[in-house]
Amino acid sequence: MMTPDQAKDPTAMINRSGAPQTLGFLLLDNFTLISLASAIEPLRMANQLAGRELYRWYTLTQDGLPVRASDGLQVTPDAAMHTPLSLDWVIVCGGVGPQHSVSREHLRWLQLQSRQLRRIGAVCTGSWALGKAGLLDHYETSIHWECLASIQEAFPKVILTTRLFSIDRDRFTASGGTAPLDMMLNLIAHDHGHELAAGISEMFIYERMRNEQDHQRVPLKHVLGTTQPKLLEIVALMESNLEEPIELDELAKYVNVSRRQLERLFQRYLRCSPSRYYLKLRLVRARQLLKQTPLSIIEIASVCGFVSTPHFSKCYRECFGGPPRNERMGIHSRQGSHDNPSFTIQQWGVGSAGGEPASSALQALAYAKGEPTFASVPLLN
Repeated sequence: MMTPDQAKDPTAMINRSGAPQTLGFLLLDNFTLISLASAIEPLRMANQLAGRELYRWYTLTQDGLPVRASDGLQVTPDAAMHTPLSLDWVIVCGGVGPQHSVSREHLRWLQLQSRQLRRIGAVCTGSWALGKAGLLDHYETSIHWECLASIQEAFPKVILTTRLFSIDRDRFTASGGTAPLDMMLNLIAHDHGHELAAGISEMFIYERMRNEQDHQRVPLKHVLGTTQPKLLEIVALMESNLEEPIELDELAKYVNVSRRQLERLFQRYLRCSPSRYYLKLRLVRARQLLKQTPLSIIEIASVCGFVSTPHFSKCYRECFGGPPRNERMGIHSRQGSHDNPSFTIQQWGVGSAGGEPASSALQALAYAKGEPTFASVPLLN
């Protein structure tokens, strides 16, 4: 168990003893199976490539009984959540209708885990449970975009972001889908080195490990509903014309509004000017091309509607905190304490109390010994 003094010093939380870290995945009713798998599979592969047990995990439910995922598949957990386990991390796996899946028992148990100084996380809509338990107050938090508005209204002290995942001190949250995979890869890279994380990515044929600066693409229709069809139409025109941006006066004519009305729509509903919104669309597209294609910076500037490379670089730096070449090289800037918050991993050792259920990690590791990739990545620690 970590002491209060260690909690104040993040570096003290990194355990170099080599003891495996133990994770408990709390499955809520109708959790999304893809998010659970995206979180667990990197742990399995980390063990395989390292050739030893770096991580072990248990699936938990409130009463230890089977629970159904949102796709209808029934999952039998390893244990009930009150089973005495020496957990280092607790991760809540949510899915459809988290408001109806979280019980008072869940909340009390999660609060107990926090008091015991365990790291607390969530995937998909599991952040709702943490918010309800008061464990995300003043923490930067990611959640699936469908829940952004509802969680902000229900828990105003939560600092919401549209990023794929967030790691803020002893809390880590991922938005859903495959985002937990990226979050776990980043955590593994911090703990055991980027070579191991890169090896896991290769095994999963995962071309690019996304980081905390990658955002969810939140559909504008979800933000605005159907109340502003002209604004939706204007944004659609912008998105279709990134290489040769349309003048604002011309955009206004397309949808039968005045330039002044156009500007008022953007200020009221998107909190920015039309030109700034258009510029951000082009820069986000440029960032995708930098990360996902071999196009040169000059070519990317051109296809994203910039008249010169210096102008493109200036706008890019102002938006993302660093020049395009840094993005291409994988160097990420820090734009403040919440853009790339530092994080640490707790490894406090794993107990072997009597009656503790067997972790499936050891069984998976035993099977992996016959794989040609077994112990193929040397560890830094």
